[in-house]
Amino acid sequence: MQYLIRTWAILVKELIQMRRDRMTFAMMIGIPIIQLVLFGYAINTDPKSLPTAIYAEENTEFTRAMLKGFENSGYYQFTQQVQSYQQAEAMLSRGEVSFVIYIPKGFTRQLVKQQMPQVLIEADASDPSASSNAISRVKDIIAQSIAPLSVGALSYLKQKPQAIDVVIHNKYNPENITQFNIVPGLLGVILTMTGVMITSMAMTRESEKGNLENILAMPAKPFEVMLGKILPYVLVGLVQTVVILLAAKYLFAVPFQGSFNLLVLAVLVFIIANLCLGFTFSTIAKTQMQAMQMTFFFFLPSILLSGFMFPFRGMPVWAQYIGEVLPLTHFLRIVRGIMLKGAPFAQLTHEFFAMLLFILVVGCLAILRYRRTLD
Repeated sequence: MQYLIRTWAILVKELIQMRRDRMTFAMMIGIPIIQLVLFGYAINTDPKSLPTAIYAEENTEFTRAMLKGFENSGYYQFTQQVQSYQQAEAMLSRGEVSFVIYIPKGFTRQLVKQQMPQVLIEADASDPSASSNAISRVKDIIAQSIAPLSVGALSYLKQKPQAIDVVIHNKYNPENITQFNIVPGLLGVILTMTGVMITSMAMTRESEKGNLENILAMPAKPFEVMLGKILPYVLVGLVQTVVILLAAKYLFAVPFQGSFNLLVLAVLVFIIANLCLGFTFSTIAKTQMQAMQMTFFFFLPSILLSGFMFPFRGMPVWAQYIGEVLPLTHFLRIVRGIMLKGAPFAQLTHEFFAMLLFILVVGCLAILRYRRTLD
């Protein structure tokens, strides 16, 4: 009987402690809810309505039917009809569109004469999972779209196994190698996880060890304390970057098409963004455990909504809005753009601006929340 009383006393004590530790209790409830919502509603491995540019040099009944078939398939959403091949290439390189459909002049005449005209489809294959399903259905889409017109004298088009030669160019990753997409993304994921966690635990560790009084006694301003805390970890992040880039080159043979200096600049900005966020968490958390829980609470949406594991354009609009707030989303576009596409700074200015804005907002919040006293 005594052991039941002692067990009950410990149980009550744990319940009281759980009630006082509201942060932990919130994480226990919040994280499963986030997982349910993200996996149930936001994650989609078969993205639809992918932005597509059209470069058609003729406008006939067959070409209109074919383009209508692409649009009705649900995979292609025509956003712009370009006037030159160079314009289409630029949009594909900037990531504004996922596909470019090129219909050459004389297409219909060659089709009627059974000369097997060509249709060129260029795809941004830097993320193979985003384009593979749409590409695999191209021939069926074309065949079904021209079938209603293949009557009378043109009925032979139904009998031919392939009346149109579909040429597909998978740009930036011609062989659809998954590592070319995953390994550059891992750079951002690792920097996010370690940067936020290490910095968020820095101030809470000082408090738990009793060293916070010494820091508060110093004449240093909050901005100076934040810089002093995060700058050493910038070097740690750079070391991690070197290790990952060496592994990408010599273990996975990931191509590097762009500027190394531009990538270093992007890494520095991204590291600072994560360290500022970690410092902000440290001003909220009271213990290292709480700091670690907050890190995981941020890391989970980052890895799921940034486009690292699942196609970004396959998510619903509300999930994409959340993803745009996360610095990892913009860093993935930068690192993949530089390494796989050779993108210049002019094509990445929006992504740099988004990360700098994140640093400004989170840094100001950290300074405002920094406590000058122990109470």
